[in-house]
Amino acid sequence: MLTPQQAQDQLQIAAGLNPGGWILHSRSVAQNAQQIALHAGMDAGRAYIFGLLHDIGRRAGVTGILHLFDGYDYMMALGEDAIARICLTHSFPVPDVRHFSGKIDCTPAQLDFLKRYLHDHPFDDYDRLIQLCDAISLPQGACIVEKRLVDVALRHGVFEGMLDKWRAFLNLKKYFDRKCGCSIYSFLDNVLENSSADLV
Repeated sequence: MLTPQQAQDQLQIAAGLNPGGWILHSRSVAQNAQQIALHAGMDAGRAYIFGLLHDIGRRAGVTGILHLFDGYDYMMALGEDAIARICLTHSFPVPDVRHFSGKIDCTPAQLDFLKRYLHDHPFDDYDRLIQLCDAISLPQGACIVEKRLVDVALRHGVFEGMLDKWRAFLNLKKYFDRKCGCSIYSFLDNVLENSSADLV
């Protein structure tokens, strides 16, 4: 596994290749995943690295679902199987490729691979944690999950089955509330301020 510093270095290189809001979002995901992991009895360092690099495929350019494969392939080439897994699973609280929010710009063969992968790799708590943190992390920090879901819908549009995906995110929030013994919003930084800010 990469060290936290090596993961930060990877993100910094990626920022030079494809700068954009996704860099701050990735840092936000990492920080929120680390805090939740600390409260939930999970490995906070591992959670931080997963959060930092979940979108690392965006180093290859501005893409839709293709960034999952670009991240997976890049991490696999580095021998980082666990991070590669997160690159594929982070967008699917419901393990169904039809529930991706954004452009389907991969090949049919890649899509078939992803379908099989999601079927054959049941989610663990790190998959679930990064899925949740992806859904509560704006570039400026944590927000309530409902705000982030609306933010994504405004940017990418809606699709059949979106309500199922939203319910899955809300259930993930409840799941980690139980693991932490409190609402995650009670210890994440600036949730109220970020949640009350305008979306557009």
